[in-house]
Parts: sequence; structure tokens; C-alpha cells
Amino acid sequence: MQLDRYADRLRAQLAAVADTGSPEVQALAERMSTALEPAIRLVLLELLSEAAGDISRELAPGSVDVRLRGREPELVVTRAPEPTVPAAAAVAPAPALAEPADDEPATFRTTLRLPDRLKTRVEQAASADGVSVNTWLVRAVSGALDAGRPRSTAPTQTGNRFTGWVR
Repeated sequence: MQLDRYADRLRAQLAAVADTGSPEVQALAERMSTALEPAIRLVLLELLSEAAGDISRELAPGSVDVRLRGREPELVVTRAPEPTVPAAAAVAPAPALAEPADDEPATFRTTLRLPDRLKTRVEQAASADGVSVNTWLVRAVSGALDAGRPRSTAPTQTGNRFTGWVR
């Protein structure tokens, strides 16, 4: 995904506005557009990360991650694993996710301090599952909180949607 294209469009719009002003205004606009490029790229990356998080919540247990290759981001989609148990098996329905209140954000950031050895194990487990560390931790926390609920080992699939829990 080429972020330069979007930064160039913003730079061109700023230059078009500056063209109505004096040469000093035009020079200032040129300097500002050059100085703002890193901030523009960062805001675009934040937008992509937030969108990937929103999409991941809808795709669960699949996920979408944003990865950087050099200076360019790419979106990586991880699909849920195919069920290995016959579809005729009984499946407990997935617990409904509570809708956040109007004044409550859907997600939040938190700092998690892990011992180095545990952090390494989490990274290895996430890599083995083909997901980001964040996605793996969300699944692990969700699984730990739902440990008392009975779960089947086989999800059901209807079209592009999966229902049920997998261990």
C-alpha cells in the first residue's frame, strides 16, 4: 500500500491553497508540507491500525494485521482455521459480545508487563498461530475469561461466518 500517494495529494492541496497567497505564503506552505510528511504518514498508519482492529473484531476468530515492509504498510488477513470435526457435531453458540455504551469506547489500550521468558513464549505462540501478539493475547484473555463456559471443538460455518468456539 503506497502511503506516498496520499501524502502527495495532501501536499498538492496545500500548494493549491497557498497559490492564492504571496510568494512568502507559497514558500511557507512548501516548507510545511515537507515537515508534515512524517506526521501524515503516522496518522495514516494509525487509521489503518484502527481499521484493522475493527475488521478483526468482525472476523473473529480470524484477524487483520498491519505490517510494515520498509516504509510501506501492508494488510495481512488471517482466516480462521478450517474445522476438523464433522459439521454434524453439536456446537455451543458463541457468546454474544456486549455492545459498548455510547460513552464507552469499543477498545482500549493497556500496558502489559511480562517477564522476558513469558514474552518470548507469547511471541512464539502467536507466530505459530500466524497472528499478531495483540490478537493472540486478546484470544488468550477471552478464552481465560470464558473458561467456565462449555465449548465445542468444532465451529459451524454458514457462508463466510463461523459460530462456536475452538480450543
